[in-house]
Amino acid sequence: MAKHHPTLLPRALFRGAEHRGAGHEVDPLVREASTLRGDALWTRLSSRPQGLSSQEAAERLDEYGHNAVASNARTSVLARLAHAVVNPLVALLAVLAAISFATGDYRAGTIMCAMMALSVGLTLVQESRADSAAARLKAMISVTATVVRDGVEREVPLYQLVPGDVVRLAAGDMVPGDVRIVAAKDLFVMQSALTGETFPEEKFEHETKPDAPPLERTSLAFLGTNVGSGSATAVVAATGKRTYLGSMATALEAPPAPTAFDQGIRHVTWLLLRFLLVMVPLVFLINGLTKGNWTQAFFFAVAVAVGLTPEMLPMIVTVCLSKGALAMSKEKVIVKHLNAIQNLGAMDVLCTDKTGTLTVDRVMLERYCDVVLEDDPGVLGLAFLNSHFQTGLRNVLDRAILAHVEAHEFFNVAGYQKIDEIPFDFERRIMSVVVKTPDGHDLLVAKGAPEAIFAVCTSFELDGELLPMEREMMADLTDEHRRLSADGFRVLAVASKVLAPREGAYGKADEEGLSLNGYVAFLDPPKESARTAIAALEEKGITVKVLTGDDELVAQKVCKEVGVPTERVVLGAAVEAMSDTELAVVAESTALFARVSPSDKERILRALRSRGHTVGYLGDGINDAPALRAADVSVSVDTAVDIAKESADLILLEKSLMVLAEGVTLGRKVFFNILKYVRMGASSNFGNMFSVLGASVLVPFLPMLPIQILTNNLLYDMSQTAIPTDEVDDELVTRPRPWDMKRLTRFILCVGPISSVFDYATFFVLLYLFGCRDVSTPQVAAHSAALFQAGWFVESIATQTLIIHVIRTNKVPFLQSRPSAPMVWMSLAVIATGIALPLSPLGRSLGFAPLPGAYWPFLVGTLLTYGLVTQAVKRWLLRVGWID
Repeated sequence: MAKHHPTLLPRALFRGAEHRGAGHEVDPLVREASTLRGDALWTRLSSRPQGLSSQEAAERLDEYGHNAVASNARTSVLARLAHAVVNPLVALLAVLAAISFATGDYRAGTIMCAMMALSVGLTLVQESRADSAAARLKAMISVTATVVRDGVEREVPLYQLVPGDVVRLAAGDMVPGDVRIVAAKDLFVMQSALTGETFPEEKFEHETKPDAPPLERTSLAFLGTNVGSGSATAVVAATGKRTYLGSMATALEAPPAPTAFDQGIRHVTWLLLRFLLVMVPLVFLINGLTKGNWTQAFFFAVAVAVGLTPEMLPMIVTVCLSKGALAMSKEKVIVKHLNAIQNLGAMDVLCTDKTGTLTVDRVMLERYCDVVLEDDPGVLGLAFLNSHFQTGLRNVLDRAILAHVEAHEFFNVAGYQKIDEIPFDFERRIMSVVVKTPDGHDLLVAKGAPEAIFAVCTSFELDGELLPMEREMMADLTDEHRRLSADGFRVLAVASKVLAPREGAYGKADEEGLSLNGYVAFLDPPKESARTAIAALEEKGITVKVLTGDDELVAQKVCKEVGVPTERVVLGAAVEAMSDTELAVVAESTALFARVSPSDKERILRALRSRGHTVGYLGDGINDAPALRAADVSVSVDTAVDIAKESADLILLEKSLMVLAEGVTLGRKVFFNILKYVRMGASSNFGNMFSVLGASVLVPFLPMLPIQILTNNLLYDMSQTAIPTDEVDDELVTRPRPWDMKRLTRFILCVGPISSVFDYATFFVLLYLFGCRDVSTPQVAAHSAALFQAGWFVESIATQTLIIHVIRTNKVPFLQSRPSAPMVWMSLAVIATGIALPLSPLGRSLGFAPLPGAYWPFLVGTLLTYGLVTQAVKRWLLRVGWID
């Protein structure tokens, strides 16, 4: 019986395994080596077939360094701390905290120090996690390689491999560097870790595609891939960071670009700080000039600065995100980086690989048909006999055929007896078995590349008849085969012939005069849930784009079935030829990119972000790491390779777009709660700016003491701590919610001054109706000041707290949209505390005087009118589209 090596099928059958390699990421020497042969190759790589000597290897190890894709050097804690502290809000809080401590206001100083610690601490944790991503790559290659040194084969730790080393490769081995194949026997390399392609790549000792991108070249293999079957001898051309995988690790060590969330928070922070930087100097100057007491004016200005500083922003953001992370964990989404939650809610484009996300990530036999593509169980039976009786390592296509276990009994496979086998080789591209049928005939069953099978067939079977395979008929048969291929299938042809029993072995000569029976076609089929999930994402305003290294025909087939538009397909070769500007335009209008390399994916994501999109990426392979780093929000799965999981912001416990769709809704709720605080704080600060400036001019004394401002600020902050618990209206999560500074600015400019109008009304009532403008004697002036300050304090805290409930929803508050119970109780508690303070002993120690009874009807009228006016302005802003 003939013996042979594992029968993996030839590269020509794997139509989807072509990828566009990123040439700039492959060492030039590796590319050059692919086209060299014989002595020229050995000379160029400074090596020889007998391998290097130990001394030469040691010298090259000193010259090139260890074969490691990530350096041991890690960013120090001090360096990360310095990066975290360089933040305008942190810097401002630090200055104000120092001033507060210096002036004896330890409460304000302590609060601001706690906010700084929280903000800096979160940044340190996130950067520490990101810093470990590149280090994971090094852990992947902590294995040994079989190397020829001093003319002897030996096992050497992978990190000691050097350029010029001669290595032996066998099934299951990891390729230890970027290598040039110099001898191969039935060699197939699994490159899915770099390319995402399910099927193996056939490799040869001679380059058959010298003009192809690096990953398509047939004489090269790369670090991070592994041998699926066969054996080879190769010479190492590049190690460590000079390898294709090493270039990815280098890119991962670079700091990631700021995400949409980071940029939004930065813009909001600077907006609030600009208000403060304008306001505080003016308050200081006006009070100093009008009151004549510059020391008092200074302390008042410092208190105003503390009151206007959005010190609760880090806490509100963190609590909202943390609450969202807990909720998402219940939906099988683990959050690694809290900021990603908002980015997930703001995401309007999701890019994803095809394999395993849209498909089941398992090659399956989808069709078995006759020569006119009609289903034919007989063809399945013949293919099953061939795969069942062959010896050696079965490939993914054989396993897909044998997965139809029902065929074993249905076709009475047990009644057949194997007689011989004609092994696969790359010239014939056919594999055949000869079996004894239950009725005593010898039956040769062959399967292989359709064009190879056609060449040895003289007839074909159709409807139980054998018809001659004439030249005219050949064109029709070829067209039928191409129809399957055009539908994205990997196709094998099946042929057979009845032989007269004889003694002796069968050989290649017996594969003549066969009869073509039909085809078996394979596909990595779409997941049943994929179409529903994509539709759900589109309903949420998210466009799904597929970025795959697979063949365009296969990708189109899958995308059509799951509902992704395929009218336009852009290949990796076209992506490489485009400028960034051209790519940005094309990326917006294209839903399917095929044959793309890892760097192509990264460029596409950056191009989409440059057009203002918040972009997510879902991937699970090494080849996805650059794209994961480039996305605003990166998503992987718990079964992904370590580097993908380390690079991701979110981990799905189930690789399903439907799980991701649920996470999007939660992310949008989190974002809108954060936006509530930003709207409230920014509009309040903007209104207070006019109120404080006006009061400083109109009032003959300090309109509020520094301690009173800080107390007001503390109560207002407390009223907002319940925001993370608040409900979000359903219509607010139906579409992406990115930061929109134009809309936010319009909201601030329109809503903020409303509070100033009612503050000025309060000033008028207190000054003219309650006599607070009387400063005729020091005692009267002191009483007038205490009464005015108490009246403005109560009106300010009551209106600020009430307006939270108007701003928190686009609907009519309380009637059409109800806040959470914690928000209601916290608001009532804060307002009650504000009203009670002037009446309490503590209020007198703060400088307040009891308010007269006539003040309270005025306060109730002010609150009702303020709420109605703000609601009317909000509705108008919604109607004209200035807010959403």
